[in-house]
This record gives sequence, C-alpha cells and structure tokens, in this order.
Amino acid sequence: MFHDLLQWLQDVPGATDGDPATSWSQQFAGSLHLWALTEGTHVLSLILFAGTILMVDLRMLGIAFRSVPYSTLNNRVLPLTIAGFALATVTGVLLFLSNPVHYYHSVFFRAKVIFILVAAANIFWFHYRVQKNLAEWDTRPSPPLAVKLAAGVSISAWILVIVFGRLMALSFFECENMPKGTFGYAFAECEPVMRGIEELEAQAAEEEAAAAEESTEESEPAEDPAPAEEAPAQQEPEE
Repeated sequence: MFHDLLQWLQDVPGATDGDPATSWSQQFAGSLHLWALTEGTHVLSLILFAGTILMVDLRMLGIAFRSVPYSTLNNRVLPLTIAGFALATVTGVLLFLSNPVHYYHSVFFRAKVIFILVAAANIFWFHYRVQKNLAEWDTRPSPPLAVKLAAGVSISAWILVIVFGRLMALSFFECENMPKGTFGYAFAECEPVMRGIEELEAQAAEEEAAAAEESTEESEPAEDPAPAEEAPAQQEPEE
C-alpha cells in the first residue's frame, strides 16, 4: 500500500505527458543545485539540533556545565534546539520526497526512523516522569540516576539517527543486493521492489527482442521478382 502511494508520488505529480522523468520528485532529485543546497541545510540544521541536545544531555549526566543549573542551560539553548529541529524536519521531508520509494525500502532509513521514535519516547518519559522533581536536582552537579539514564538514551539514540542517516547513501544493503529470505530483505519489504525490477527487465527484454527482429527484417535483401515467361513467337501463315 505505502509502496504504491510513494511510487505515485515519485512518478506522477508534475509529470508531463505521463513521463515519470519529468515529475517534480525526479526534477528535484536531478537538479543541479537545489538538492545539494537542501542536503547541506539538512546537515547544518542537524548539527544545531544535535549539538544543543548534547550540551543539555552532558549536563544531565553531570559531565559538563556542572555549576550551571539544568533549567538555566535548558532554557538558554531550547530556542536553538527547536529551530534546528524544525529546519531539519522540513529539509528531511523534502529529501525524502526526492526519492521516496528508495528511502522507504532502505534498511538504514527504517533503522533511523526507529531510533527517532526511541528518542521521542525518551523525551516524553523524561518530561512527564523524570522532570517532575526538577527542583530537587536542578542545581546538583550530579543529577539522579533516572536523569542520567534519560540523558544516556538520548545521546545514544540521536547518534544512531545521525549514523544511519549517513549510511543511507551506501548501496550494499539495497533490495537488489540482498538475497531473499534474509532479515534485511524482509525488514525493508523488498518484495514489491524486486517485482517492479523484474517487470522492467521483462519489458526491456521484450523491447530488445522486438527491435532485433525489426532490424533483422530490414537487413534481409528483397527477393528478385520471378522473370516473366516469354510468350511463344507466333508463326507466320504459310503462303
């Protein structure tokens, strides 16, 4: 279901005369500067987002900024964190739409999404459970174990999100490179991808065979017409 929807998003919107190569998605992916600018902005926004989160997490672990109350540091960097997150989200969605079928069936993209969900769940757990007694540990150089645990999960999850995001550029775990029956093949839902590839290969083979047959017919010399039979000469009547 999602495969068909994403295939439609990739091939149809903006396409001229039904040509998928002219769709908005394909034009964006093949643009000379726009895609690179979006990718660069996405990376920089991730640096801003992850960098400010790292500062707060290190304070929660009691490793850095030990003399600064947690609330003071968090309030200072929170606007930057929100700005980085918003920009990373917008540019990330645009990059996904440039090749949605490929990303949807990428093992690394799916792993990245999983750890984004882990990080989001950790944020909710921290704000609704751990942060309730903020007044008790706000100024302490070394916060309680629950706070450190939340910080450790946060750092680990966001590092893995960034690592898997960079690994998405590699091709050795793409569907066509994974044997059927493996975990990666099933995890990435490769069946519709391989079915589409097989259909394209069959169509290309048919077109090649038709072209070869047509070329053979054109190269065969035309048969010479059979010589016309000469009519028997009429005998002149004897005088």
